[in-house]
Amino acid sequence: MKIAICSVGKANESYIKEGVDQFTKRIGHYYPIEWSLITPSKLTDPTQIKKAEADSILKALAKTDILILLDEKGKMLNSPGLAKLIQQKANQSAQRIVFLIGGAYGVDQSIKERANYTWSLSDLVFPHMLVRLILAEQIYRACSILANEKYHHE
Repeated sequence: MKIAICSVGKANESYIKEGVDQFTKRIGHYYPIEWSLITPSKLTDPTQIKKAEADSILKALAKTDILILLDEKGKMLNSPGLAKLIQQKANQSAQRIVFLIGGAYGVDQSIKERANYTWSLSDLVFPHMLVRLILAEQIYRACSILANEKYHHE
């Protein structure tokens, strides 16, 4: 199984890039991992922006991909819950799990309908680049939980 993280937005600032790179390297000990950035739409209407970004996102997905959408209206999971979700998808012979961080205006309804799971990190709103770092850390944490390693303490 592979893990992919897809995010709409600009490249990471250096202070974020260092952390993302570190956790990506750690995740790579458990699963092949890839990142993809989708350039934000330059349109001005939020509805059109979400539609244009959705087109790019859907083109990047394979039919067999498991799409986990990060959205403030999603279900909250603790770290062991995320580990369980990843393990369930692996047990179902998922070829690739794609974690998606949408654009500044969220995602189009077509993406919400395509998502296999919608997950909320928090009731708080975070900058997209910071979400990338938090997500990378949480995926690494989930991997370490599944491997019974000492990174996560309950």
